[in-house]
Amino acid sequence: MTDALVTGAGGFIGRALVRRLRDAGQSVVAADRASGDVTDPEFWRAQTPVATVYHLAGRSFVPDSWTQPADFLRTNVLGTELALEYCRTRGANMVMASAYIYGVPVRLPILESDQVAPNNPYALSKHLAEQLCTFANRHYGIATTILRLFNVFGPGQRREFLIPSLIEKIKAGAPLRVMDLKPKRDYVFIEDVVEAFFVAGSMNVGSDTLNIGSGVSFSVGELIEVIQKEAGTALPVLSSEKPRLNEIPDVIADITRSEEVLGWHPRFDLRAGVAEMLK
Repeated sequence: MTDALVTGAGGFIGRALVRRLRDAGQSVVAADRASGDVTDPEFWRAQTPVATVYHLAGRSFVPDSWTQPADFLRTNVLGTELALEYCRTRGANMVMASAYIYGVPVRLPILESDQVAPNNPYALSKHLAEQLCTFANRHYGIATTILRLFNVFGPGQRREFLIPSLIEKIKAGAPLRVMDLKPKRDYVFIEDVVEAFFVAGSMNVGSDTLNIGSGVSFSVGELIEVIQKEAGTALPVLSSEKPRLNEIPDVIADITRSEEVLGWHPRFDLRAGVAEMLK
């Protein structure tokens, strides 16, 4: 039997996870968009049995989710349901990539048991996908580990995301224009995220939901300071002071359970991760 099937294998996290699994000697089916559509039952019928499905395929850019909500729901919800059906019929376990779905937090740091309040269509689609996993575990006995990823960053990330866009501007020597310097986020480096997936799949945790973050937060202004310091630049920073729709002021993951259940802890802080990207 093949060790793993990675959906979304052509994406930012998927590519890195496939490398990690293969470096560990595992046999991997790397399913990218060219392999088929995860919302098509024929795609799943064509897959041979595997021990673990790492379900990363989906739509993920929040601004796009406001203009294309139906596509986000179709891809992220239906795709997850078909992945679970595959696991049920083939006896596979699943590790699913979820996201930040807490909305405006009731406290910091945020526990997995805290209130879930999706505040954009992307977060809503991930919340519904999580519910499918919980149902499948309870009623079908499928081992489903849900990893709630906070703000992942690293080499290979699409330029539409904040850190790659800032680095691109710095390398071009352009002024750093942003909408708002105040919002704070918990940034977690790609290598640490991949390690969490690897450990969760290798341990066959069972049914659990775990935060994957760094445990600290940085404002957009602080983030720019870190990047400029690592890049050795002092470019002007221009802010329109215009908050985004449904903005969340601060986000910090409580990663205690991930540390306890997986024995996982992030190795890269923001500075080290940015330095890797600047290389």
